[in-house]
Amino acid sequence: MSKFDHHSPGDPLPEEDYELQPSSQSSDPLLPSYDEHKPHFPSPHQRLVMNRRQSSFKKILTCTCLSLIIALPSLALVGCYFGRDGLDRVRSWEQLPPDMKDWLDEVLPANVKVDHGAFPTDIGYAGPTPTGSEAALLVTAPALPAYTNINPLLAPTAKVKDDFNIVQHWGNLCPYYSVSSHGLPETSSLVPEQCEIEQLHWLQRHGARYPTSYPEGPSAFASRITTARSNWRAKGALKFLNDWNYLLGSEVLTPFGRSQLFNLGVSARIKYGHLLNKMKGRLPVFRTESQDRMLKSAQNFAAGFFGIPAEDQYNLEVTIEAPGFNNTMAPWNTCRALGVDLKTKLAEWDAVFLKDAQKRLQDMIEGYEITIKDAKDMMETCAYETVALGYSSFCDLFTQKEWKGFEYRNDLYWWYSSSFGYAPAKAQGVGWVQELVSRLTKTRITEFNSTLNSTFHNDVQFPLNDPIYVDFCHDTQFALLLPTMNLTTFAETGELPTDHIPKHRSFIASKIMPFATNLQIQVLTCSGTKKVRLVLNDGVVPLTGIKGCPEDDDGLCPLDDFVASMQELIAGIDFAKECRYDKGQDQITSDKKVSEVGEINQDTADVVVPEQGEEIVQEKTEVENEEDEKDKDEEDSDSDSDSDDDD
Repeated sequence: MSKFDHHSPGDPLPEEDYELQPSSQSSDPLLPSYDEHKPHFPSPHQRLVMNRRQSSFKKILTCTCLSLIIALPSLALVGCYFGRDGLDRVRSWEQLPPDMKDWLDEVLPANVKVDHGAFPTDIGYAGPTPTGSEAALLVTAPALPAYTNINPLLAPTAKVKDDFNIVQHWGNLCPYYSVSSHGLPETSSLVPEQCEIEQLHWLQRHGARYPTSYPEGPSAFASRITTARSNWRAKGALKFLNDWNYLLGSEVLTPFGRSQLFNLGVSARIKYGHLLNKMKGRLPVFRTESQDRMLKSAQNFAAGFFGIPAEDQYNLEVTIEAPGFNNTMAPWNTCRALGVDLKTKLAEWDAVFLKDAQKRLQDMIEGYEITIKDAKDMMETCAYETVALGYSSFCDLFTQKEWKGFEYRNDLYWWYSSSFGYAPAKAQGVGWVQELVSRLTKTRITEFNSTLNSTFHNDVQFPLNDPIYVDFCHDTQFALLLPTMNLTTFAETGELPTDHIPKHRSFIASKIMPFATNLQIQVLTCSGTKKVRLVLNDGVVPLTGIKGCPEDDDGLCPLDDFVASMQELIAGIDFAKECRYDKGQDQITSDKKVSEVGEINQDTADVVVPEQGEEIVQEKTEVENEEDEKDKDEEDSDSDSDSDDDD
């Protein structure tokens, strides 16, 4: 601290802080005297100056030492952070002495630049490379193989019977598998004999991932159990917990998740590869979001579909997924909407289906109180460890009945958080349906009044004449589209209760939105008439809830009737009202002019709808305050959906 730090403006300085002290005589020279014949005794003022110089030197020396103590570790940390590249900016790595390199490699492990110069791959001599004709499995095969493979994962089998598959009861956390039927058991996704496929719209969820960054679930359980580790001891089937460590990452694809997308890309090429013959030299446009798992999912799918290197065989449109940016494939960021008290509903069901598990687990551990939340988190840990590490000891702790309860818990979550039990679902899902209609009718969108991002709606980034389109999204998107497109067969058994599992329920999350779930919207020509049908995870979806679509054994609907119904549904959705932009939108703190709800500024690509947490210059009514409390309750929900970190 400086000696003046305590001084306030206007206060007189202490006497010792003046240059000329009162003890000095007015006749004393201001410049030093060099009289060699007289002994020289420094005056009080001169002694003060000398003391100050010595003090300043000590301060400088002290500061220098402290700076070195701080600077050296800091440089080491900077080096650790920037790696070898950071060192190269200071001095060329090759100029360092060998012993210095060895020492740095030990204390500063860095990401070494990979030089493949000595390992060329394009060396010629590739041998013959003729390719065959494009496959068309949906047209040529007598039947399609059912996809149930989860290799190399080890599926849990303890405490089950009658070929019960635990993995297929994990809701949105289970791996994709072929669904035998969504209500049309006599048909398959094979193209009907009288039809030819003309166009494909493929909507694809990312592959298996680690838990999201949401502060609940497996990571929260690991934190609780680790914090109290010195106080408890497990035994019996839970004995493994004594040596258990949390090994999961966050957000990104697991190795198995990468393989899912690659394999689905191969599958899509074998089923629909012949549509590429209609591209006429153009490159297909795939769309995905900026999240790491979304980008990597698209790239792995493309690698399977096109083969590597795939970059020159298609165009990949990467859209920003973040609050403040319109995105039809991640629409929750631009819709301020309210739902039901989801947290309470989940707690009610947890108390029903996990009460026996809680008691059973408590008997296996001393010194730690097992809660309902712990039991639920252990079940989620089973799912995540299996898709990430290949096996989980947590899976064998629960019974077949409890796994059915866990699946139903996921059904409850998705029904009330994003689908038929969620009032704003249609407003959030309408943007992608608008784009679907635009592609089906080859008509350019001119009104951007939802989650649409007008920045990308042009002939290059949003073509309208292609035979194949592939979009990548999250699980939430599939839940939203069911009510948005009026696919009512998924809701025909009614609202989901929280005290029991309804028999023969029509809404099952494991069949609708597992890891790598996919929706294929086929456009076919059948006996000269254009038809549409939807295939969700290899199961054909009945379209009887869509106006103008008749009951059809193959799930077919006339294209014109399908489009007309979608246009009517779109027109019936008031995005501004459902997303609460009609409540003081004009008073949103923003220096951008709002021309249309949610429209993007073409010059900056900045969204003009409010970002999450953006201040509204308007006093809230009592009702709005209550709504905010409901929002908070939903944000506190402990389900680990793809969009938890966004909503």
